[in-house]
Amino acid sequence: MEIKERLKSLRKERKESQEKVARAIEIALRNYQRIEAGEGLPSLPVFCALADHFQVNADYLLGRTDVREMLPPSGES
Repeated sequence: MEIKERLKSLRKERKESQEKVARAIEIALRNYQRIEAGEGLPSLPVFCALADHFQVNADYLLGRTDVREMLPPSGES
């Protein structure tokens, strides 16, 4: 599954509009729409903001794993 599909799925699960997500991560609505449409990839800061907003780990967004849980901060177990 690609980033765009993960984002759309996560957004719909939370019943959020594209506009709400864009506002939450502080980017223009059109920029978020482009990411979700697969017309480009988010910058690293935007990517991190998306992972934080949806409370999933970065590898999940990238499609590298199906494990959603965020990793604990280093030093914690």
